[in-house]
Amino acid sequence: MTILTKNIRISRSRIALVNFGFLLFFFYSCTSTKSVTYFQGGTQLDTARYSTLQPVTPSQSAIESGDILAIVVTSLSEESNELINFPNVHPLNLTIFPGATTQGQQPLGYMVDDAGNVNVPLVGNVKLVGLTIKDANKLLVEKLGKYLTNPSVTVRQLNYKVTVLGEVNRPGIFSLLDNKTTLPDLLGMAGDLTVYGRRDNVMLIRMNGAKREVIRLDLTSRNVLNSPYFFVQNNDVVYIEPRSGKLTSADRTVQLLPIYLGITSTLLFLANILLR
Repeated sequence: MTILTKNIRISRSRIALVNFGFLLFFFYSCTSTKSVTYFQGGTQLDTARYSTLQPVTPSQSAIESGDILAIVVTSLSEESNELINFPNVHPLNLTIFPGATTQGQQPLGYMVDDAGNVNVPLVGNVKLVGLTIKDANKLLVEKLGKYLTNPSVTVRQLNYKVTVLGEVNRPGIFSLLDNKTTLPDLLGMAGDLTVYGRRDNVMLIRMNGAKREVIRLDLTSRNVLNSPYFFVQNNDVVYIEPRSGKLTSADRTVQLLPIYLGITSTLLFLANILLR
């Protein structure tokens, strides 16, 4: 009888130990709400009512060699308009990558050559490298004003793109219309971060002239809304690191561990009942 009682106590101890291990694994593998909540740091009053942020303006990136520009001219001369606008209205089929849902087309545009020039009909080579879109627009109006009456010029960059990699639902290369796209906008285009993506250590790789910069951003903090990197720029690369929990969940043994623990706990529980 003493041996039976001792076995029962051992069985109960094992059940308690297994259950404790199961609960420990469960709480360890769960992701806390705080780790996936964006823009934290405001007070309860701010969250419930109203708060203001410091103004942040997007930087005006300069035109670089290799950029493709759409140059649209409007004037009283229809023939001149058609001649200059020709590359902007004849599309070029884009390469479709596996997984793409739609096929897009991009105008040919005007390529900025290695010397920084754009060859525009009527005026010839115009050096635009180093200028902002606004300054390039102004310069082209001056150049074309010698040949056209009251020309109106619109310049837009066609190959303005940003790359998103890592733990997002739709990684890829995204074409942008202007420089007013924010980091939250971009992540929204990428389908938001997965639950395994680290929101507190987002890597931003940016070209600054000939220099490459690596910036770490914490999306869980409200301070990122006032960051100079809140707006993305052309050729930015955003990388979302995975949490260690993803590597754990990817292991088949770890995935089946709760089932094993549950079966073992049930068997020990039944054995404990039968030994009573």
